[in-house]
Amino acid sequence: MQQEIIHDVMFLSKKSVPAQKSDIKIAEDLRDTLIANRGIAIGLAANMIGKSKRIIAFYAGMLPMVMLNPTIIEKSDDYDVEEGCLSLAGMRKTKRYNNIVVEYRDLDFNKKTQEFTGLIAETIQHEVDHCNGILI
Repeated sequence: MQQEIIHDVMFLSKKSVPAQKSDIKIAEDLRDTLIANRGIAIGLAANMIGKSKRIIAFYAGMLPMVMLNPTIIEKSDDYDVEEGCLSLAGMRKTKRYNNIVVEYRDLDFNKKTQEFTGLIAETIQHEVDHCNGILI
């Protein structure tokens, strides 16, 4: 079910706790909220809907993808970029990596490792920052 996007900087600045199997409903709500905001968002983190869990959702092409407990284990080819955020006003400069490898759990809580590049990699890094309480 779609949830409201929060803008509370104090809440968003707190590190999220690891997701458990019992948090699948939060992951589904996050995915539904991403789909409902398709025209203005390419990724979301659970804290953006008021849930302090390490869960992100983003578009991999046309399909929404959800990761529980994502961890970036490799990164290469850094670049500087300006990004916006649905929870914050304006654009901010940050450093990202064009190539990343992520370990995560899927919606069935199966462990996965996957490589991402380009805009998808940038989006994942932005949302993992949210999980870590880092606001750009």
